[in-house]
Amino acid sequence: MSNITRRHFVKSAAAFGAASAIGFPNILRGQGLNEKLQVGFVAVGGRAGAHTGAAHGEGCQCIAFAETDKGRWGGVLGKQGWEGATGYTDWRKLFQNHGKELDVVFVATPDHSHFAPTMTAVSMGIHCYTEKPLTWSVREAQLLAAAYKKNPKVVTQQGNQGHGDKGWRIAYDYIKGGAIGDVKEFHTWTNRPIWPQGGDRKPGSDPIPENLDWDAWIGPAPMRPYLGNRTYHDFNWRGIVDFGSGALGDMACHTTDGIYAIMNPGYAATAEPIVMTGPVKDQWPAGMVVKSTYRAKDGQPGFTTFWYEGKDKDGNPYMPENPEGLKVDGRKLPRTGNLIIGTKGTMKVDGDYWNTPELLPFARHREYGKPKELIERSPGHHKEFFMACRGEKPREFSQSNFGYSGPMAANIQLGNLCARAGKKLELNEAGVIISDPAINDLAWREPRKGWGPLEMNV
Repeated sequence: MSNITRRHFVKSAAAFGAASAIGFPNILRGQGLNEKLQVGFVAVGGRAGAHTGAAHGEGCQCIAFAETDKGRWGGVLGKQGWEGATGYTDWRKLFQNHGKELDVVFVATPDHSHFAPTMTAVSMGIHCYTEKPLTWSVREAQLLAAAYKKNPKVVTQQGNQGHGDKGWRIAYDYIKGGAIGDVKEFHTWTNRPIWPQGGDRKPGSDPIPENLDWDAWIGPAPMRPYLGNRTYHDFNWRGIVDFGSGALGDMACHTTDGIYAIMNPGYAATAEPIVMTGPVKDQWPAGMVVKSTYRAKDGQPGFTTFWYEGKDKDGNPYMPENPEGLKVDGRKLPRTGNLIIGTKGTMKVDGDYWNTPELLPFARHREYGKPKELIERSPGHHKEFFMACRGEKPREFSQSNFGYSGPMAANIQLGNLCARAGKKLELNEAGVIISDPAINDLAWREPRKGWGPLEMNV
């Protein structure tokens, strides 16, 4: 039976509910079909453990996975009922050998290798959950947004789990309810990086560990020698330009999520690195501040965003000034969060996931009271994805889908792009750089031969 037919069956089974298990003809069961989603994973260690755990808890069946480091294969093979899953170090074999069986694929590799397996899955009609940042480059994010539109039966989700929480929804209720007037500015700051940034490429090479497929780990990036001491694998790749997206890629999909969810601004009009501790070398700068502007849209005035990351040369963190609304209460800004400036007031949000929206000063917060609930709450980030995959809810119920997270990731990576360019960039409404068209070449990197998408339907 074809994969499309199998997926149709899964949706039918979900629609009928648990009681349908008694009534379905035995011939369907004889073909190995049931209501379980058949899942595969591209990476199963590290952050991917959250997805193997969620899928296992939802009763999904893992049939195959790809993980470049065999030392991490226990992330699947160690789970009850998944011991028979087929493992590969090369993600391409997952699709080549199991593409027709798969309902869902999870991608949680380093940033540079998100795009190819994700585009392959969507183009093959396989539901896809990809970790944040959705892509390594601006153009990759735009292409995945186009693929989402072109493949209307595919459910997708970017892994910014805070989008399933209620925090940004409460902030939405405040802002759309008029508590601070029209938004003029968002200031967002992070305590990242917590890995090396600001340096250049290290020389030399080390023997490749027997458990690691270095060729597959490098994937679409330019080949370079392996270095030990966690120089690249399995964490410090985040600060390396060829592999990671620095602090912006690591945290902005969380910390700026509320901006895009509340404002729905489309592509930025400009992006400018107003502060950098140094030029982009092999690593991203140790600290920077990026200013972006967004156009007026749907009766909503234009606004400006400021992103702060890292520290200056004296070790002081880049952050906005402590606002008067906190000073009067004898308080200071948290180490990571958002400050939203409106025409009629100010709001503070603590932490990375928009957890605690609060009007400033606190007397104003207490006076205003609880805002009217204006937007539906989520059953949970993974939950909404699985519900949509099973057909229990519409495709868009998976709310950080690529139609939303594609433009969001493109705007985030635009901050890194203007840092690489070292200057202000101007864009049109389609997200194309018009101030210096040559910079569009930096918005895309041609994959190393053989490591691009296996299929690309955009």
